Amino acid sequence: MMKRITYWPQAWLGIAINIGVSMAWAITTASIPTASLVLSAGCFFWTLWYDTIYACQDKKDDVNAGVKSTALLFGSQIKRILILFGTVTMSALTISGILNSQSPPFFVLAVFGGAFHLAWQLYALDVDSPKSCWQTFEANAFYFGAIVEAGLILDYVLLN
Repeated sequence: MMKRITYWPQAWLGIAINIGVSMAWAITTASIPTASLVLSAGCFFWTLWYDTIYACQDKKDDVNAGVKSTALLFGSQIKRILILFGTVTMSALTISGILNSQSPPFFVLAVFGGAFHLAWQLYALDVDSPKSCWQTFEANAFYFGAIVEAGLILDYVLLN
C-alpha cells in the first residue's frame, strides 16, 4: 500500500492503470506513436484528478491511520492543484486528438464537453464534504469517461 510510503499513492495508481493505454495501442497497431504517449500522460493526470478527489473523503481517517495521500499533501490548495491536473488532462486529450487526426466531432464532444464537465466538477466540489467528494468521484467514471468515449465513437462513426 503506497499510502504508507508516499504522499503520492495516486501517482502510482496512475502509472499502474494508464500504462495500458500505450500497451493497447502497441498491441493493436504494432507501434507506439507520440499520440499514445500523450494520451497516456493525459490519462495519468486524470487519475491524479479523480483519485485526489476520492482521497479528500478520507482525509480525517487517513490522518488518524497515519497514512498519506495527495489530498493531505495539497491541503488548502487542492482545488488549485486540481485545476492543473484538469488542464494537463484536457491539453493532452486535445494534443493526442490532433496527432491522431481526430475530426471536429471528437473535439466538440470529447474535448469541449469533457472540459466543461471537469469545470462543473471543480465548481460543485466541496473538498471538505465526503458526500460531495464521492459524488464528484463517481461523476468521473459515469459521466466524464462517457463524454470522452462518446466523442471517440461519434468521430469513428462519422468517418467510416
